[in-house]
Amino acid sequence: MRKIMGFAVFLLTCSLLGAAEKAPLKVFVSVDMEGIWGVVHSEQTSSESRDYSYARKWMAEDVNAVVEGLLEAGATEVVVNDSHGSMRNILPQDFHPRASLISGSPKPLSMMQGIDGSFAACVFVGYHARAGTTASILDHTISGASIRAIRINGLELPELGINGAIAGYFKVPVIMLSGDVETCRQAKAILGSELTAVEVKEGIGRLAAKLLPAEEARRRLKEGAKEALLKRDKVAPFKLGPPLNFELEFQTSAQAEMPALLPQVKRSGPRSVAFTANDYLEGFRLMRAIIALAAAS
Repeated sequence: MRKIMGFAVFLLTCSLLGAAEKAPLKVFVSVDMEGIWGVVHSEQTSSESRDYSYARKWMAEDVNAVVEGLLEAGATEVVVNDSHGSMRNILPQDFHPRASLISGSPKPLSMMQGIDGSFAACVFVGYHARAGTTASILDHTISGASIRAIRINGLELPELGINGAIAGYFKVPVIMLSGDVETCRQAKAILGSELTAVEVKEGIGRLAAKLLPAEEARRRLKEGAKEALLKRDKVAPFKLGPPLNFELEFQTSAQAEMPALLPQVKRSGPRSVAFTANDYLEGFRLMRAIIALAAAS
């Protein structure tokens, strides 16, 4: 009888271990282009430029290195959202064969389309610093032509913070970010010191940088992703609680005129508007609509 019971316990243990091994470990990746290794100029990030073909290749190589590290660390599913410009930058034939790609725009959650509460972690690849940052490649916030600053509850946020709060809305921590030195500094200051920040270049100015050797950059991306996923439990989600006070400062006063016609939106200054939301996703969507109106002006 003891042998039978012992064998039954053994089978149960094996079954539990097998179930644990098969437990899903999903990771969401948002990939921008300005912070990609090799990119130093807007001509490289524009589909109308001859340099664009090189940058989109580097973009795929950076994200593929990250995907490989996540898979080695135990990720069972990796979903990558192409998040730059038209969001059709990564060619499927250049993309990692074991990851899923979200491509095209517009998308309701823009750079964060695809995120939900089923993901264990979030990673930002190729991100850039907020508008007005010194010595950071192609610094801007969402729309360089329209936006000088975006503040939520008084905190001026770059895209990494705005998008990090979407991940936090779903209780998903941002465990890793890659970009230039200053972008990585902003990420740690906003998203938390436990975040793994991978520097692939050091800004000399807005349009010049010292690049790591390509192989070294990809090695750091892979190892950083692996390390970040293994210590994901140490990273807390970035959350912004209600009431949420959004303020958008534009480049010109004319860009504030059309958004101020919306019933929820008030003029808060000569070239700024503000509104309050109790739900972050609702506030985010209204913010995107306001930016579109400002751009049309």
